[in-house]
Amino acid sequence: MSVNEKQLYKSIAVGSSSNESPVQSKKYRGISTVDKNTRNFVKYDLQLIKQDIVNHFHIRQGEKLENPEFGTIIWDVLFEPLTDSLKEAIIKNVTDIINYDPRVSVNNVTIDSFESGIQIECNLTYLPYNISESMRLTFDESAGLI
Repeated sequence: MSVNEKQLYKSIAVGSSSNESPVQSKKYRGISTVDKNTRNFVKYDLQLIKQDIVNHFHIRQGEKLENPEFGTIIWDVLFEPLTDSLKEAIIKNVTDIINYDPRVSVNNVTIDSFESGIQIECNLTYLPYNISESMRLTFDESAGLI
């Protein structure tokens, strides 16, 4: 390399266009013992967020000590006729549950009944990753959350 080339590299300065620090990737880590077929109970990122949401739906409202508002009302209304007012109450409850987790935002909730239960389809956005997807939850009268 010539002397002129060395001096050229010394005179080049790379600066930042903003004072903000670069966005760092967040990594969530947790465990779940729900799947008995796996040897590794560790879950990461989206898998963990999804499992946390499903776990929240397994709790009947009023079951959690010191927080009677925590949980879902679906278990109490599963055998009731699915009227418009009941649909609105379930949609509000589902929206509150999903928005309870600061890593997720709910975009849309759709409620349908089927042969022996209620099916809920939620369009979610995972905020740290800016990923949107649908989550389908099926509450069966005899089997519970499928």
